[in-house]
Amino acid sequence: MAREKLTGFKAYDIRGKVPEELDEKMAEYIGRAFALLFKPKKVAVGRDMRPTGQGLVEALTKGLTAAGVDVVDIGLVGTEQVYFAVFALELDGGIMVTASHNPAEYNGMKLVREKAIPISSETGLAEIEGLVADALAGDSKALDEVVIGGSGSVEQRDIQDLYIEHLLGYVKPEDLSRLKIVANGGDGMAGPIVKVLAERLPLDFEILRGEPDGTFPNGVPNPLLPENREATARAVREEGADLGLAWDGDFDRCFFWDERGEFVDGYYLVGLLAQGVLRRHRGAKIVHDPRLVWNTLEIVNQQGGVAVQSKSGHSFIKERMRAEDAAYGGEMSAHHYFREFSYADSGMIPWLLVADLLSTTGRPLSDLVSEMQSRYPISGEINTRLSNPDKALARLKEEYGPRALSVDETDGISVEFADWRFNVRPSNTEPLIRLNLETRGDAEMVERKTRELLAFLEREGA
Repeated sequence: MAREKLTGFKAYDIRGKVPEELDEKMAEYIGRAFALLFKPKKVAVGRDMRPTGQGLVEALTKGLTAAGVDVVDIGLVGTEQVYFAVFALELDGGIMVTASHNPAEYNGMKLVREKAIPISSETGLAEIEGLVADALAGDSKALDEVVIGGSGSVEQRDIQDLYIEHLLGYVKPEDLSRLKIVANGGDGMAGPIVKVLAERLPLDFEILRGEPDGTFPNGVPNPLLPENREATARAVREEGADLGLAWDGDFDRCFFWDERGEFVDGYYLVGLLAQGVLRRHRGAKIVHDPRLVWNTLEIVNQQGGVAVQSKSGHSFIKERMRAEDAAYGGEMSAHHYFREFSYADSGMIPWLLVADLLSTTGRPLSDLVSEMQSRYPISGEINTRLSNPDKALARLKEEYGPRALSVDETDGISVEFADWRFNVRPSNTEPLIRLNLETRGDAEMVERKTRELLAFLEREGA
């Protein structure tokens, strides 16, 4: 019998509709497969606020304990709290049950090994998929053999105090100004953590949608959607706040608004956070993705750091950070990684560092990023659906490459000229290409070159 492709298994995680693409039987098999492949002794398991999470955790735990694995159940948490539990408690792995910013009918899992090292399709997730697919098709021999009588134990563990103490280590509360901050939890898991931090820091918070509610009464927790951005922007203006923040459901991404209620693109946050990290770690290495780079390179060089380019995607960034012992890694997609956080991404550490920068410089956020925005205006990431993206990329290289100063293929194609550059990369999962373009101080050129490239790609990729 041909093995069925499981649509819920993606390049970096598991995500799908429940129960069509992910159900409790699959969750149990995933637990057994994780045990078979990685042979852990003790594993952290957590979940977000989605109504289907508890059942999936129980089934996952059943699979793990049946294979002799001890489970540390840390309850309702954000993804980074699973990462934290794994490295802080020196566990052998962790599984977070979440679908991040997807609609309520979805759920999923993010899996890590010891030290919160990610498990992707290239490092074990594809093998887990194969074992689960075989079992669902009736060939469960491999997963049945791993069962040794349900000898694994289950421990309920509250790690919140440990986690909060770790976060507070990134700032000195006495150095913080009494900033007013609008914090939009998006009905996700960020709200409870912000409330605890608010009691420990000299900051004034206006918390929106702070109670976790997996039915998402205010819409999906995706701050990048224009209809979701406005609530935070409006609250910043109405409250006269110094800073606006919003998170996705499992708060592994943090998004920023300045004191005027203007959204700050994640690209400029990479430069800002690199600046903050290099004040703490002189001469450190900073890892960045290739989509937009000039602003990051300039800031890292000015601050005496060493910029290191990596392919986009959390598993690639984390792997490169470990290899380089980099202090910080940033992607324009709002994922920010920290050496002190076991090279994992966090949605809480970034805003703490930005609050520290606002306090120590005495400058508003708009002022801190305005020079970056004017020096390096950007297109923003533009997704275009093509019937033949591979042909379009090949033609793009043929047409623009010979005239360029450099062509880099770390991730898709990055083409650089004296006063503008672009990166075009294919989607892993759809017939899409993603375009990012920046110039040296010429906003009009951004618009003109973006139109030119989109027309070329649509013509050549048809």
